[in-house]
Amino acid sequence: MSSASFNGLGLHLGNLARLSSARSRSISAENPTGAKGGGARAEVPQDEHGNLIGPARELGKGWKTSPWGQVRPGETVTLADIEGPGAIQHIWMTTTGRNRTMILRIYWDDEEQPAVECPAADFFASAFTSFDVFAPLVSQPVCVNPGNAFNCYWEMPFRRRCRITFENIDPVTEIRLFYQVDYTLTEVPDDLAYFHAQFRRSNPLAYQQPHVILDGVSGRGHYVGTYLAWGVNHTGWWGEGEIKFYLDDDHDYPTICGTGTEDYFCGSYNFENKTTAQYQEFCTPYAGMPHVVRPDGLYSSQTRFSLYRWHIMDPIRFEQNLRVDIQALGWRSHRRYLPLQDDIASVAFWYQTLPSAPHPALPHRDALEIV
Repeated sequence: MSSASFNGLGLHLGNLARLSSARSRSISAENPTGAKGGGARAEVPQDEHGNLIGPARELGKGWKTSPWGQVRPGETVTLADIEGPGAIQHIWMTTTGRNRTMILRIYWDDEEQPAVECPAADFFASAFTSFDVFAPLVSQPVCVNPGNAFNCYWEMPFRRRCRITFENIDPVTEIRLFYQVDYTLTEVPDDLAYFHAQFRRSNPLAYQQPHVILDGVSGRGHYVGTYLAWGVNHTGWWGEGEIKFYLDDDHDYPTICGTGTEDYFCGSYNFENKTTAQYQEFCTPYAGMPHVVRPDGLYSSQTRFSLYRWHIMDPIRFEQNLRVDIQALGWRSHRRYLPLQDDIASVAFWYQTLPSAPHPALPHRDALEIV
């Protein structure tokens, strides 16, 4: 069998040894176009007198001269603009910015509407981490490594074009951004759909209303993941609510209905470690609670939870449309459910055909902020 018959996509240990004519490329501050032979070409900077400056001043061009980019307040920069066909295979980044002041967008095939529009930290399932706060995350498509290095391995095929932008919505602070986008140029089969991600926040959640994770989707595709950043606004257990998937014109009742929040995220019984009588963080390939923000007895008074669930082995397929929501329920007296008004932010991850429906407008930067 010719190597040309394997396009290099859908990689796993069983096909990793196969030869392919796919071409490997990578975009970073050291090669902003991803061109073959285009890396490490930045000139060593000079001062106003023409003297070489910076860490590579004694080494010269070809050494480490341009490892990061600066994103000014209010600025949007293009990280990648790639002509297809091909697929994104890995994204790495780390920044000096504050959470939810950095907006990641991805556009497919010259569409004006982004398929991905999300605060960067939430996209990497890490809303409550920061430059000074680290919580490791180890899963199949997303990992967060020491130093708050964000990584994702979602395969993102495209046919004509991929454009990735990064916006700094902080009105004062400049961000230093390190990044790398690893991709392949190859043929893309007709049956591969386009990757999407959408952010939403309810703060506080309206009384007796579910938090909407995803709505307004139109097209054929499959849902592949949920991230929740859940801030509790009361005492007691908060996770009795069910998640519901309304498939293809389901109206009052869903086709898929979970049995509780911790159940959906593949835990049980309050995520409690019975030995310690505390919430227990955990990471697995497909589900986890990697970060619990615990009260410190002073100003950090509210418990907060990061939760992910990847539907890699059990994607939720739809033919026309999809709506996803989750309830927030605790307990009141006489063993009755208490509808909660918590702070719930979510990211929905899915693949679908184009065109993409418009995302709901992102909240204002003050409404995005975690305080």
